[in-house]
Amino acid sequence: MQVNFVVCQLFALLAAVWFRTYLHSSKTSPFIRHVVATLLGLYLALFCFGWYALHFVIQSGISYYIMIIIGVENMHKYCFVFALGYLTVCQITRVYIFDYGQYSADFSGPMMIITQKITSLAFEIHDGMFRKNEDLTPSQRCLAVRRMPSLLEYLSYNCNFMGILAGPLCSYKDYITFIEGRSYRLQQSEANGKEDTKYEQTDPSPNIAVAQKLLICGLSLLFHMTITKTLPVEYNIDDNFIATASWPVRFFYLYVSLMAARPKYYFAWTLADAINNAAGFGFRGYDKNGVTRWDLISNLRIQQIEFSTSFKMFLDNWNIQTALWLKRVCYERATFSPTIQTFILSAIWHGVYPGYYLTFLTGVLMTLAARAIRNNIRHYFVESPAVKLCYDIVTWMATQAAISYTVVPFVLLSVKPSFTFYSSCYFCLHIASILVLLVFPLKRTQKGSKKHENVQPVWSRKLEEESLLQKNNHPTTNNSFSQKQEITCRYQALKQ
Repeated sequence: MQVNFVVCQLFALLAAVWFRTYLHSSKTSPFIRHVVATLLGLYLALFCFGWYALHFVIQSGISYYIMIIIGVENMHKYCFVFALGYLTVCQITRVYIFDYGQYSADFSGPMMIITQKITSLAFEIHDGMFRKNEDLTPSQRCLAVRRMPSLLEYLSYNCNFMGILAGPLCSYKDYITFIEGRSYRLQQSEANGKEDTKYEQTDPSPNIAVAQKLLICGLSLLFHMTITKTLPVEYNIDDNFIATASWPVRFFYLYVSLMAARPKYYFAWTLADAINNAAGFGFRGYDKNGVTRWDLISNLRIQQIEFSTSFKMFLDNWNIQTALWLKRVCYERATFSPTIQTFILSAIWHGVYPGYYLTFLTGVLMTLAARAIRNNIRHYFVESPAVKLCYDIVTWMATQAAISYTVVPFVLLSVKPSFTFYSSCYFCLHIASILVLLVFPLKRTQKGSKKHENVQPVWSRKLEEESLLQKNNHPTTNNSFSQKQEITCRYQALKQ
């Protein structure tokens, strides 16, 4: 099954080049591009997953029917419950009936992405067609969809060949802008909000970006095939290793074994990003030097992940589009305990293995404790460059240990081996996190505390601002908004 997945993704890469070359928006109507993208996507799904691929069409079709019959006032709730419920039923069936504990590519993987798209679009339509403009946050206002998509547009968004197997999630407005060929027509907006005509925004070439990402894919695959298998995460719960290894050795192996488990995600997500780029999707705009940026829908930043100096920094750069989805559909709409609700939703979305829930419940503790420490002591270590360097080294080591400790159940999946690991560590970081929360206030009480009154989610506001900024290069799909009004809307969001 994994071989099928890789073969299908390589075929999708070639199809993406063909799609951009022969079905470019300047040569082909949006209708044809939608049809071809959808049919290719369903063909790849059928080849990779067999008749299980029908779940993709069923989930999308019923969700669209719910949108039509329920109406814009409540459809986001019904779509959310149905899409997540359907995904959960499929995950339960796969895990407990077919292949518990197997990491083979399975049909629930693409359904996770489709679930994100279904729920995101439902909330965006609700925001754009029901809620008052003044009631929306800046990001909601700019992502709001103000007309109901056609069935073809809906299926194309959910099941296009570029993202049906591995995503990543993208906003509906960005996808429609790409299909209709309006990605490059909007002139770059300067920081002062005025249009800058210095750079002619012709159709840029993604070839360099694609080549760089394919190189990363190759290195990640090589690492996974040669190194990862020699450092199994399961060795962390080996009785002999626990009995004989010292604490420093155990934590060092914990770190390297979890680090070695990441390249397979680097491979899959970077290849998915390259496929979208090869089709011409993912153009973010130009930087101040006129260099093209192809990271509109990138899902990770490897350097920032490996050198994270905080729990938050790691999560900001890991599975970026999922983090934004969780923020937009849960965190910023939650009426109480948004951090806890968001972690629970993340666990449900990932699947039904008990290890997922142990990881995300532990993640709540780690996130709150890390936030409390950072808010209360970091400002003492940023005055001197030498002191800040020492602080960064210590926090890097602490972050890597905390991340590795937290995600062990995510890899081990089951309750027994997960508790074997945590009990062998005497639940040390759980206890430390609880003590930190008892000692340090979660919010700063000194001057400037207002800045922290609206506690940030674990994914930073900077990430959301970058997401908004990148859309300055994409016009809105709402005919009632001009391109200049779209720039003004998103520029104001950044100022806030």
